[in-house]
Amino acid sequence: MTSLQPISTKDDILQFLLKRGEASAQTLAESLGVSAQAIRRHLKDLTAEALIEHRTVQTGMGRPNHLYQLSRKGRDRFPAQYDNFAISLLDTLADTVGQDQVQTILQKQWERKADEYRRKVGEGPIEERVERLVKLRKAEGYMAEWHAVEPDGEICATGPCYMITEYNCAISHIAENFPSVCGHELEMFQRALPDCAVQRTHWLVEGEHRCGYLVQAEAIS
Repeated sequence: MTSLQPISTKDDILQFLLKRGEASAQTLAESLGVSAQAIRRHLKDLTAEALIEHRTVQTGMGRPNHLYQLSRKGRDRFPAQYDNFAISLLDTLADTVGQDQVQTILQKQWERKADEYRRKVGEGPIEERVERLVKLRKAEGYMAEWHAVEPDGEICATGPCYMITEYNCAISHIAENFPSVCGHELEMFQRALPDCAVQRTHWLVEGEHRCGYLVQAEAIS
């Protein structure tokens, strides 16, 4: 009987790298509770499948260490509701009515989306609304999560604060052709949570392994 463990372990590795950005074989072994020998075997397979890649770092006088991260192909394994037809349609619109008109159309689309989010997120405590917003993003193909941030006088001045993290972009292929769509996401979150200040802390398009948004309750004057 063939064991399914290698498949699930490989999926665990890909999930871990998606969230952490990069990790060594030893870190993966310790975090996933798998022997270092087994992890290295899976990493070799995933590298051969072009799902991961690595960079070499030298620490001290010992052997160089490999830090592994997802390749573009590896990221594309995760949910993404982009559509080749949508890209083709936008390209056709750009050729027909011009790039400026397409940007206006995209702006209107995100405004409608923000209004939909705001309606579905509804009223109530900020924590509950953040949770509902993350659920909406998950339903659209984003690997999203949230957690509370303790006030520290710097990142979170007074609180309450919440961090929304997205480890993939569900519209990545569209964003490659029309980068402005990424900028609209911050506006969309701000509109969905009108009594909060929302700021971007991490951004996939700037080479980071996740997008991060800090949500903070605005002070009542």
